[in-house]
Amino acid sequence: MDEMKKLVEQLNDYAYRYYVLDEPVVADAEYDRLYDMLVAMEAETGVVLENSPTRRVGGAPLAKFQSVKHLGRLYSLDKCQTKEAMTAWLDKLGEGDKIPACSVEYKFDGLTINLTYRDGKLVRAATRGDGENGEDVTAQVLTIKCVPLTIDFKGTVEVQGEGIMRLSALESYNSNPDVVPLKNARNAAAGAIRNLDPGETAKRKLEVICYNVNYIEGRRFDGGDEMIEFLKSNRFKVSDYYLLTESKKEVLAALDAIAAKRDSLDFLIDGAVVKINKFSMREELGYTQKFPRWAVAFKFEAQEATTIVKDVIWQVSRTGKLNPLAVLDPVDLAGVTVSRATLSNYNEIKRKGIKIGCRVFVRRSNDVIPEITGVAEYLDGNRDVEPPTVCPACGSSVEWNGAFVKCTNKDGCETALISKFAHFVSRDAMDVEGLSEKTLELLYQEGKIRRFADLYALTADDLTGIEGFKEKKIANTLEAIKKSKDTDLGRFLYALGIPNVGKKAASQLADEFGTLDGVMAADRDRLVAMDDFGEITAGDVVAFWQNPRNAEDVALLLSQGVTIRVKEKKEGAFSGKKVVLTGSLKKYPRSEAKKRIEERGGEVADSVSKTVNLVVAGEEAGSKLAKAQKLGIEIIDEQQFEKLING
Repeated sequence: MDEMKKLVEQLNDYAYRYYVLDEPVVADAEYDRLYDMLVAMEAETGVVLENSPTRRVGGAPLAKFQSVKHLGRLYSLDKCQTKEAMTAWLDKLGEGDKIPACSVEYKFDGLTINLTYRDGKLVRAATRGDGENGEDVTAQVLTIKCVPLTIDFKGTVEVQGEGIMRLSALESYNSNPDVVPLKNARNAAAGAIRNLDPGETAKRKLEVICYNVNYIEGRRFDGGDEMIEFLKSNRFKVSDYYLLTESKKEVLAALDAIAAKRDSLDFLIDGAVVKINKFSMREELGYTQKFPRWAVAFKFEAQEATTIVKDVIWQVSRTGKLNPLAVLDPVDLAGVTVSRATLSNYNEIKRKGIKIGCRVFVRRSNDVIPEITGVAEYLDGNRDVEPPTVCPACGSSVEWNGAFVKCTNKDGCETALISKFAHFVSRDAMDVEGLSEKTLELLYQEGKIRRFADLYALTADDLTGIEGFKEKKIANTLEAIKKSKDTDLGRFLYALGIPNVGKKAASQLADEFGTLDGVMAADRDRLVAMDDFGEITAGDVVAFWQNPRNAEDVALLLSQGVTIRVKEKKEGAFSGKKVVLTGSLKKYPRSEAKKRIEERGGEVADSVSKTVNLVVAGEEAGSKLAKAQKLGIEIIDEQQFEKLING
């Protein structure tokens, strides 16, 4: 056993030097000889150590991915695409050229991976998913040789990284005449990790570049640089580029330097990330619903191509708005064939001078959504884009609302209603698996659904005969519909499709009013007083409940057995209080302090406003403290906070 343990450690050290440090110390033939020796020893003894490199061989294909919950939430990043926007962000941090220490790092273009270790062992790898729940891809990630199977740190920790395929690995893969060529490295990496066959993942020779500790037990970092050192010391592969600076000019110069060498790198990056280094300041700034306020991604200008606009069609959204979409002569852009592009609204078409038949510049905005940036050339036979005079879906008359055209048949337009249903069953809403937009369209055309509540009256007979539905899928879909009946208030409000109410606003409404009846009776003044709620959103919420049909929809859903979970009201020192945490607390990380407040009946807000009752101020408290003093809000220090939570 000692001999096997020594051999495993030797092979892992060789692999670390090769795959992580890029400093091989033995020839491939020597590594292969030792590896074969280990395989023979394992076969003879029947023992495979937990950190044996033989565990990295791709196993049998999986039936499906399992959903798993992350220990800490994975946020996406806010973005800016111009130097002016980047400068504006930096200007918020300090005057003149001086800023708090910030890091500049590559923004890798791959697939986010979250690695979980317990007792020093890799126990799970998951995709980002929605930030709270991802897909378990442990079998796939085990094939990636730079991911350590064991680490020195013995507490529970989540490490975030980016799964990438190097361009040289892509070229090597595509040189094999027996494989279907992969179009680009980003899709190749994402496709490999989300491939149910780990053996296919192994063929693509991926890497995971780690850059963040998403959750850690029993330890706090002072800054991002200390966290990177922790990753290095535990043998994770990290980027070879990491700049720490207190100068705005150096940040901007670094962005130029990274952009200049982008094409010479052996991997894809689509920008750079700027992060405040000090963790106490990160906690002070906090998060929005989607983004940390202490970091921003600088996105490089998307690649552009030119092509011909063949036609413009008008699509009906769930709100009845008619959205123009350009039909393009297909063009390859950043490894993707683009044949459609967004046009926003009719005023935008006129402003850019877009005509059917002209040649236009098209780009993938943020490397994702194709859009037309302008006209390259007018050609013979160009003709103007005409706005619709009737709804293309139902033939009803249209009306203008500012720059937008809307169908007047609000409750009877088939396309709009199907889009509403698709939103209602989506993952962030009622979360009903098995009902695609195509299926919903067929159900609508068969007369099976007209209102949301009709979904909960569906039977096996209703689904029998619909394309793709066999006995097992019918049973699974009906079970998913039944399961979705139990939901929380935030999801339910989001599912209803209240104009301008996204996931964050729906969650805020649920927290503020507590019950569905409370939200339905909310007055405009109280809505406007909520954080990030303006006059328009408040007006849309009030108007939504003034429409009798919407109230009827809710009543019908409840009559079909939909139950809305209401957060249990906890009693304690913070009952009925909205609390803001600012500065750094010595004994309590921000997440722990928030938990203690919520357990004692309080609600934690991100920003100071007149609706806040209490501010807990730690060390280096900044603008939030000053605003609280100006508004006359009660302020306590950490010692007083501890007395409250201890009764």
